[in-house]
Amino acid sequence: MITIKSPEEIEGMRKSGAILAGMHVGLRDIIKPGISAWDIEVFCKKFIESKGAIPEQIGFEGYKYAVCVCVNEEVAHAIPRKNLILKEGDIVKVDTVVNYKGFMSDSCWTYAVGEVSPEAKRLMDVTKKALYLGIEQARIGNRIGDIGHAIQQYTEVENGYGDVRELVGHGIQPTMHEEPNVPHYGRPGHGLRLKEGMTITIEPMINMGSRQLAVLEVPHENWEYYISADHSLSAQYEHTIAITKDGPKILTSQDPEFDAKYL
Repeated sequence: MITIKSPEEIEGMRKSGAILAGMHVGLRDIIKPGISAWDIEVFCKKFIESKGAIPEQIGFEGYKYAVCVCVNEEVAHAIPRKNLILKEGDIVKVDTVVNYKGFMSDSCWTYAVGEVSPEAKRLMDVTKKALYLGIEQARIGNRIGDIGHAIQQYTEVENGYGDVRELVGHGIQPTMHEEPNVPHYGRPGHGLRLKEGMTITIEPMINMGSRQLAVLEVPHENWEYYISADHSLSAQYEHTIAITKDGPKILTSQDPEFDAKYL
């Protein structure tokens, strides 16, 4: 069911999103060659809890960790591992959901580990811009397909990357996953019409090569995660947004001035 949020509920989600954004800002100083994926987990869990919030992913479908940490060709849902040491030139995606006093926010960001190749930097830049192109379409009266089309046109048609189909954005609040699904591909003018008060995530996952995925199992964890089938690099950026009469409102903004350059 799709729920329409009141201004007070959206403000609660914004406060949750500010905590999540603060975590991501903090990661800019944490992520560097030589740290482990587990170091990211420890930092994020401590940061979220220090703000009086809950890492909502813990316990979701048996997941044991505060964040997902995906490196290079890992696309989504990978667990933080103590033996996974980041090295110069890697790219790492950190994704989590924060619950602050019952209000949810969801955001993923891709980080360069030290100096990355020009090809990796371009993938990150294109994926980030695709996120904001999708957000720009999240306006009252537009349709879900308008969001996906803007992302697909830029990533696949204009830049030749693989736009992942199997994993999509979604509604959020009062739980982390609500209707509607928000694909990152589609046809303009098709799909659910957007209404004031809807809150959704937009989270393109873009592969440098093929859009096809492979699934890997985590031994002894009863958990699966996704990698690019051709082992090409994959990037992801995600914001939680609200549909408002004044246009899309980013609830997980790390820097409003930065966001304004894109929107």
